[in-house]
Amino acid sequence: MIPKATPANVAPIPPGCAGPAIPADKGYFVEEIRDGVYWVTEGVFQAMFLTTGEGVVAIDAPPTIGDNYLKAVAEVTDEPVTHVVYSHSHSDHIGTASLFPSNATYIASEDTAAILRRINDPRRPVPTRTFKDRDTLTVGDQTLILENKGPDHEPGNIYIHAPNQKILMKVDVFTPGWVPFKDLSHVKDMPGYIQAHDDALAYDFDVLVAGHVARLGTREDVERQREFILDLKALATEAIETVDIQRIFDESGVADQSRPGVGNPWLLFDVYLNTVAGQCAHAMLAKWSGRLGGADVFMFDHALVMAESLRLDYGFLPRF
Repeated sequence: MIPKATPANVAPIPPGCAGPAIPADKGYFVEEIRDGVYWVTEGVFQAMFLTTGEGVVAIDAPPTIGDNYLKAVAEVTDEPVTHVVYSHSHSDHIGTASLFPSNATYIASEDTAAILRRINDPRRPVPTRTFKDRDTLTVGDQTLILENKGPDHEPGNIYIHAPNQKILMKVDVFTPGWVPFKDLSHVKDMPGYIQAHDDALAYDFDVLVAGHVARLGTREDVERQREFILDLKALATEAIETVDIQRIFDESGVADQSRPGVGNPWLLFDVYLNTVAGQCAHAMLAKWSGRLGGADVFMFDHALVMAESLRLDYGFLPRF
């Protein structure tokens, strides 16, 4: 296994990761991206909202921003929040949606609505308007295209496109300037997650609101992460094809009849999977260290998740 990153040995953060300074007296930063579309952040999470002339459309409601979201809206408009769009169901992105007016229209994919009905969390009101594949939301002079292209980070995680402003919001798939969060952002569907990179690039956009990290993204950030993910898949494939499982068992001693671990299949596979992930992670770090932030922190986790998907989703078998 590669050494675990610690405060004492973590790699420097590469250039291009930083976002705007967060005013200490406010605790949040709000800025117009383009033509009535704004983003708000506290430096780790992001949300987006639109002024329309007939009310505000709020997209997501991260608890880390909390009440400051309402302050950010009030800072730029006196319009009330009339519509709330959920990118997906996870509480870290919509966990304070109940701050918005109860008579607002709450919008999400059918998949997200089904998850929220099952969870029954009053902080995340159940959507009152849902769609299966595609919805066009027009409020005042603003239009959003909402599309569900299938599971990736989780089922129902939608694309939110402001076509007139060329802005795309896609949450928990892209992390501009950084490698994805742990375990590829806790991916639920690896084939869909990989496909999401091509799906995003099919949109006409030049600004990305990714839900995480300190800055906005660009098409170049999506292209760079697509390269990262395809490298990860290729190098995990190579590791599965070249690591000899029997040799690993013999060299590690887990097959030694004199040791207490013999006959423990969980131990055997843990040694094997860690070896595969370690080989992949070493190769990835040789290529990506210094290019994306956090590479040394989460690379082994990413390699392990990708290798397991290749084994289970794609049918790659260990080499014996």
